[in-house]
Amino acid sequence: VQLQASGGGLVQAGGSLRLSCAASGRTSSTYVMGWFRQAPGPVREFVAAVTRTGDTYYADSVKGRFAISRDNAENTVYLQMNSLKPEDTAVYYCAAGRAVTFIPNTYNSWGRGTLVTVSS
Repeated sequence: VQLQASGGGLVQAGGSLRLSCAASGRTSSTYVMGWFRQAPGPVREFVAAVTRTGDTYYADSVKGRFAISRDNAENTVYLQMNSLKPEDTAVYYCAAGRAVTFIPNTYNSWGRGTLVTVSS
């Protein structure tokens, strides 16, 4: 499956951004779609995930500020990010897999990252 992410950019602290990720190809393998992020450094951090049936999961650091949603008909997942903080600055990656985990290596498809920069 191919994933195409979009929607990153520069925003001031307190602002909002919406990321999108469209899946194409073998979408039967996209039971879970989610977002990870990577600030400068080697660690890719779980942000949020949503299953095909609509169950959602969030990292504690974004609960109450971010909302993940999914349009199964369009094979697209969205990440609405509100009340953004400078520490949210990172490259955000869309991922797809067959099971919900918080571990990047368990997701078998990845999109190119999209940069989110939050200025103070």
